[in-house]
Amino acid sequence: MSIELRKHIEEITPLSDEEFEYILSHFVPKKLKRHQFLIQADNPVTNDFFVVKGLLKASFINSDGKEHILQFAKENWWISDYQAYFKQTNATLNVDCLEDVEVLCLSLSNREKLCADLHKIEHFFRRKSNFGYIALQQRILSLMNNNAKERYEQLLKQSPDLFQRIPKTLIASFLGVSRETLSRLAN
Repeated sequence: MSIELRKHIEEITPLSDEEFEYILSHFVPKKLKRHQFLIQADNPVTNDFFVVKGLLKASFINSDGKEHILQFAKENWWISDYQAYFKQTNATLNVDCLEDVEVLCLSLSNREKLCADLHKIEHFFRRKSNFGYIALQQRILSLMNNNAKERYEQLLKQSPDLFQRIPKTLIASFLGVSRETLSRLAN
C-alpha cells in the first residue's frame, strides 16, 4: 500500500526514505468490501482517505430522496466529506464502495502534525487542494454550461476506465441525466 502513496506524493515533491517512513507512520490502512460505507451522512468524519485500490463514490441524498453523485474516486485519488473533515462535524455526504477497497486513512490531527513537521507535505497538500478546487470549478461550470452530450464526452475523455467499472445508472446520475438519455448519448 505504501508504494502507491509514495509515488503519489513524489509526483509533487521528492522524499527521502526517512521522510516517507515518517509520513507513512501517520496513516492507518483500512480495507472495505463492495457496498460498505466509508462515510455515512450524519456521522462524524475523522479521516481523509487515499485510495490505494478500488472505486468509491461520494453522494448526497436530497430531501426528495434523490441521490446526487459529486465524485468518483479511484486509485491514487483522495476522498472524504471535506466540509465535515475540516470542520470536524457530521457528514452531509455518503461515501460508499463500488468495489472492494483499500485506503490509507489520515486523521486531521495527523495531517496537521505532518504539515507542521514537514514543509514538503504542507506543500503537497496545498497543491492537491488547489488541483481539487480547479476540478470542482470545472465540474460546476460543465454542469452549468455544457449539454449532456458534452458532459458525457468530457467524462469519457477524462476517465474512460470508469465506463467499464461503474454501472450506467451511476454514470447517468453523475452526469445529471436519466439512464435512457445516457443510452442515447452512448450511441
